[in-house]
Amino acid sequence: MDRHEKAVYLTFDDGPIPEATPFILDVLKRYSIKATFFMVGDNARKYPELLQRVIDEGHRIGNHTHNHIQGISHTIREYSYNVEKANAYLHTDLVRPPHGWMRLGQYAWLSRKFRIVMWDVVTRDYSKWMTADDVLNNVKRYVRNGSIITFHDSLKSIDKLHTALPAAIEWLIAEGYAFKIFE
Repeated sequence: MDRHEKAVYLTFDDGPIPEATPFILDVLKRYSIKATFFMVGDNARKYPELLQRVIDEGHRIGNHTHNHIQGISHTIREYSYNVEKANAYLHTDLVRPPHGWMRLGQYAWLSRKFRIVMWDVVTRDYSKWMTADDVLNNVKRYVRNGSIITFHDSLKSIDKLHTALPAAIEWLIAEGYAFKIFE
């Protein structure tokens, strides 16, 4: 995003799920921060009350496919169908490909209707080899003006996020960053 503006974009992939999303929403509310949630359509289907809570609290919704599929393993038609299936629940113009991979043809096809949003700071909060301190240090080490920071509202991440998310937000605030969502 804009490298001249001291702002960051917090994003959360893979939810919504009851084991993680409510905690994240509570933390964001405590700091009066809005974020973008790139949701798996099937999770939104299973937990419509969490999808609605995210919307009601003023956050942005993005599409992360219906079944968290990788573009590289699917045809343009299969991948596009999976994105559209998710969008029946999500109603958004933002898409983020799982694992950051999609074929050029998929990108070309989807970009006619959707804004494709990647990231430049992945916290690796999902890694079993990372601690909460490691996640926080990834934010501190790699963030810069305009960064799109990716966390995950998932079972793999939530234990680390209990510590790392509030600490990262407090550090970003202390460093003077504003928090934005995609227009």
